[in-house]
Amino acid sequence: IGIGATIYLSEYTREGLVTKTIRTGVDLLNGTPSIVFGLFGFAFLVIFVGLGVSLLTGWIVLALMILPTIIRTSEEALKSIPNAVREGSLALGASKWQTIRKVVLPAAVPGIITGTILSIGRAAGETAPILFTAVVFSTRFLPSSIFEPVMALPYYLYILSTSIPGAKQYAYGTALVLLVIVTLFYGAAVLLRTRFQKSIRW
Repeated sequence: IGIGATIYLSEYTREGLVTKTIRTGVDLLNGTPSIVFGLFGFAFLVIFVGLGVSLLTGWIVLALMILPTIIRTSEEALKSIPNAVREGSLALGASKWQTIRKVVLPAAVPGIITGTILSIGRAAGETAPILFTAVVFSTRFLPSSIFEPVMALPYYLYILSTSIPGAKQYAYGTALVLLVIVTLFYGAAVLLRTRFQKSIRW
């Protein structure tokens, strides 16, 4: 959804009131505190829609939270492609969609992948959005469907740190595991970006 919105904003629309309004809305959502997404998910998805506290609800809330970041980073990646590349493709007889799919998107892959992985890394470390929508402190079994609640490291760390006396060693261990996971996401983003950039020659 994010990449599709980016292609529409960058390649198919002209600068105008509608485009500026959409970008402003995306920027506002990008700056919205994560707890607001969690409260929205609780009020709308958990209570109004009736999905309950579940893995699916958490997925939806986290997807909505990182969507603006993916849109903005992907848009910047597409804007970094010189117009001469597009014009050269069109001059050779390619259609606009063929130019986007075969020329522009492959060249913008490093920026798109980096933005996407960084967004996923941010989601992996968030507690507030899933606090009211997806998690429980402890469960005996893994969820058998996406409509059941789950355990999550950020929430588990929060409970250990605030509600259980004498659990500091477990809290530190959980924090270390979470830090390693997020660092791996960021490291993967850097490695993939570097690898794809080496294959691009203007």
